[in-house]
Amino acid sequence: MHSPLEAAWPGRGRIAAPDDALAPSLRHKIDSKTKPPGSLGRLEELALQIGLVQQTLSPALQRPTIMVCAGDHGAARAGVSAYPQEVTWQMVENFLAGGAAINVLAQQGGIELVVVDAGVNHDFGRRERLVDAKVAPGTNSYLDGPAMDPAQCAAAMAHGARLVAAIHQRGSNVVGFGEMGIGNTASASLITHFLAGVPLEDCVGRGTGLDDAGVARKLSLLQQAVARYHGDAAALSVLAHFGGFEIAMLAGGMLAAAERRMLLLIDGFIVTSALLVAATLEPALLRFCVFSHRSQERGHRLQLEHLGARPLLDMDLRLGEGTGAALAWPLLRAAAAFLNEMASFESAGVSERSTPARAAE
Repeated sequence: MHSPLEAAWPGRGRIAAPDDALAPSLRHKIDSKTKPPGSLGRLEELALQIGLVQQTLSPALQRPTIMVCAGDHGAARAGVSAYPQEVTWQMVENFLAGGAAINVLAQQGGIELVVVDAGVNHDFGRRERLVDAKVAPGTNSYLDGPAMDPAQCAAAMAHGARLVAAIHQRGSNVVGFGEMGIGNTASASLITHFLAGVPLEDCVGRGTGLDDAGVARKLSLLQQAVARYHGDAAALSVLAHFGGFEIAMLAGGMLAAAERRMLLLIDGFIVTSALLVAATLEPALLRFCVFSHRSQERGHRLQLEHLGARPLLDMDLRLGEGTGAALAWPLLRAAAAFLNEMASFESAGVSERSTPARAAE
């Protein structure tokens, strides 16, 4: 019999990497534009990736959406964050009222925002703009035992997959991921330690703004959690023991997005911890990912190095919420636009670069 976690993502190989057979044609189209080869830098790489993901020389980016999942962490009550746990539900209310940074940036970029209660310790009631996917009112504390039991972790992943499937069904082929949850940088640090092989002290940062004493306390608590863990280093085991409902939901959503050949806009440290889980299960998923930025959170740089990822932006961000994904979205639009709309040397009647004549023998 399969465990609930194995049932959440049975087997391997459900996600195939994009077919690279189209790459020479895409590169020829990119190089034929009225510019010196390579002069648009990373935009050219991005255009190539978008074309390969969509398997076309004329890609279209449709109905961009950012899914922000919120959840509470039992370990937050032990002091791993500078903020009280109540801030999680208060920030969800801020999202619903349109007052958070992600609201402003999503609106500015024409991005649809989906806010999900993955497991907040608060009763929101029925709310028109809030997706109720609450698994439980917060996880247990991994300082005392598993944060989630296998059934809860599997349910969170399944909810994430279902929600992304619905986003895709509404016509979206670009999905970004964001999160909210007091204490979730601590969970991200633990996941990164196990799945990326990073020393714990190298990926524990200030989170929401801890001072030096607060960081030292956070590291001490997380070291205790690691010492008490007697499970294996399998991705789903680590996720269930140390993760949060929002992180599990994001991991499930990422797997569903790649299955549907969508582009995934990856945000910062917490979102990338969910990606570590998803990419361990399905490595081909990384070919669908656009890494939006490099966070100021120290562990994020190590995650990116482990994944071999090159982020588009480096702006000292460390807010989360999907804000980096929203800021990177215009670059995706620009890459697709130049590929589709920029003239070629032939169509514009512009002479191409001359090739030096071979010296006479």
